[in-house]
Amino acid sequence: MIKENFIKLFETSFKENWELPAYTDYTLGTSMTYGEVALKIEKLHLLFAESKIKPGDKIALIGKNTPHWAITFVATVTYGAVIVPILQDFNPNDVHHIVNHSETVFLFCSDSIWDNLEEDKMENIQAAFSIDDFRCIHQKDGAGIQKIVGNLTSKFEKKYPQGFTQSHIQYTSRDNSELAMLNYTSGTTGFSKGVMLTANNLAGNITFGFKTQLLKKGDRVLSFLPLAHAYGCAFDFLVPTCSGSHIYFLNKIPSPKVLLKAFEEIKPNVIFMVPLILEKVYKKSIQPSLNKTGIKLALNIPLLNKKIYEQVNKKLTESFGGEFTEIVVGGAALNKEVEEFLTKIGFRFTIGYGMTECAPLISYASHTEFRPSSAGKILDTMQVKIDSPDPYNIVGEILVKGEHVMQGYYKNELATSEAFTDDGWLKTGDLGTIDEHGYIFIKGRSKSMILGANGQNIYPEEIEAKLNNLPFIMESLVIEKHGKLIALVYPDYEAMDGSQLTQQDLEIIMEENRNNLNNVVGTYENVSKIHLYPNEFEKTPKRSIKRYLYTNISI
Repeated sequence: MIKENFIKLFETSFKENWELPAYTDYTLGTSMTYGEVALKIEKLHLLFAESKIKPGDKIALIGKNTPHWAITFVATVTYGAVIVPILQDFNPNDVHHIVNHSETVFLFCSDSIWDNLEEDKMENIQAAFSIDDFRCIHQKDGAGIQKIVGNLTSKFEKKYPQGFTQSHIQYTSRDNSELAMLNYTSGTTGFSKGVMLTANNLAGNITFGFKTQLLKKGDRVLSFLPLAHAYGCAFDFLVPTCSGSHIYFLNKIPSPKVLLKAFEEIKPNVIFMVPLILEKVYKKSIQPSLNKTGIKLALNIPLLNKKIYEQVNKKLTESFGGEFTEIVVGGAALNKEVEEFLTKIGFRFTIGYGMTECAPLISYASHTEFRPSSAGKILDTMQVKIDSPDPYNIVGEILVKGEHVMQGYYKNELATSEAFTDDGWLKTGDLGTIDEHGYIFIKGRSKSMILGANGQNIYPEEIEAKLNNLPFIMESLVIEKHGKLIALVYPDYEAMDGSQLTQQDLEIIMEENRNNLNNVVGTYENVSKIHLYPNEFEKTPKRSIKRYLYTNISI
């Protein structure tokens, strides 16, 4: 059991960092200190108490990354209730299902999302509140919540006649073994279950952030990963809040253009991101310049190539604000060509590995200890083994145990039992190996692995990584049809337009791409056809393609 109490981590941070900047809405330009955040949390605690919310009750939360989202989350868990963060990308029917399945009593959501929900399909909720301004936007007949909200300011002033101060912060006592969060996420294999995460699971991830000094008091963080997802929640929000960092909530769609401007202005001290952003910057900004004839020739000359790589590293570092200790990549596999190049130029990045069921972290190594092609080193608080006769050389499913592992799936004993081995190891669904030093090397997902005609294991993710580096390919998906491998390709239409290519030109280029790909993969991995796909593939919040949607596609 993690010795630091989850709720006390917040209590300590708000007391010790009272006057420091805590949360800033980057889009609106408004900021709050830790003391001001604590005051808003206390008002929500009063609302919960007056409304007869009990410890263990479920409170759902859905909206963009904003200070009010964060305040609602912290107020819920420090009161002793269970938070149910919902991804804002979910459609209304999914939101209704989660609210009902989780037995949510209070719902906090943005006004724009509430407009698309139907309160009569969420019969258990006593009230709904806007996270834009915390007003009550719906109450169950006879609940009297509107009246409580109307009287909240006067009750608060009566409770704290001399004003609310550091000394008043005293959060509930709740053991780390208690349920703290129900996390429903959209996965690559369909609609997921409610992951039961304890206070201990979350405290383990937070204290890991402390021990590694990923974030420190006064550090700047740009929060743009979905906070309702375990990765963003832990490292863009929970760790920085408990360490006294200053979080800038992006509060807009995190396109590369928007992010690079924000990085330049905020100059974050550490950056947590998914691979897609690094890959897009590499493909759009770095790769074209490296392919110029003069640069290509210079890269073959030892002294010149060192200087070129130093300049590229400097320019890339500055584009991310220039003051970060490292960039932590997680949520999906980083393209191997991009990883190799970033390693070659000495860029400060590392790759971690985790899953929602581990809140989320399983492995990590700092950029100074990172081993290329790995997904970091197994944490001290976790155990990993490979379901393989030779875990160092033969790929098998990655199994985990330890402080971060979930309790199970909410109200789903069958799914919970299927997720664990008989002796209590959590099945990750990922395939890989480990080395003698505890570094994990991931090959792909067990559910996406394709069995070749002669029994070979084919990992489509590895083929896709090579394919995505070829001209005019934005993204790809390799599937099996009638015993042959087919590549669905979403073309880079922007690059096509810039080169004034026709559809006929594109088809010729794609056939060249196919031949070039087949020259660098095993014979059993050869792609028999490239099928052009008209739209971007649907993705999960961490930007992994929802493969299950395309396995039975007609071609």
